[in-house]
Amino acid sequence: MVVMTSTLYLLCSAAPPVFDVAHVIEDAQARGWDVCLGLSPTAAHWVAGSLDGLAALTGHPVRWQYKMPGEPDVWPAADAILFAPATFTSVNAWALGLTDRFVVGVAAEALGKGTPVVTMPCTNAALAAHPQFDQSLAVLRGAGVNVLYGDHGFTPGPAGPDAPESFPWNTALAAVTPA
Repeated sequence: MVVMTSTLYLLCSAAPPVFDVAHVIEDAQARGWDVCLGLSPTAAHWVAGSLDGLAALTGHPVRWQYKMPGEPDVWPAADAILFAPATFTSVNAWALGLTDRFVVGVAAEALGKGTPVVTMPCTNAALAAHPQFDQSLAVLRGAGVNVLYGDHGFTPGPAGPDAPESFPWNTALAAVTPA
């Protein structure tokens, strides 16, 4: 008997909730997902000591860089994408189509492929007040991205060095459903 699983690309930028990524992967797997983990370069640096363990947990290489031309893709095709935490920088780059970072490029390309995409931004209130941020969220919503922000997702706290008190990972995972 062959058990079919759906593939979820979990894309994370460098915000403190990325330190919970192993638990998030386990939760996603319990929900029926085959998880592939993509990180921004800074997020990869933050969890560098855990990269081998995260690859073992997912059964796929953890990626933070584009592959070389002509190299085969090491991940199966995505059935859905969850980009969380998505930082101020990642949200704006994605909306503007600036794809120099692997995770932003994958998320941007997913829009053209018709892959369902959910994102949960993670930023502070000071950055969220920048006029580009609301414009970027509107662009992503207009492109069909399910943006979990505000009352139905992440609500930013004040600027400062502290991590958010909580990040609603369960809400993010509930928004992506395996086929």
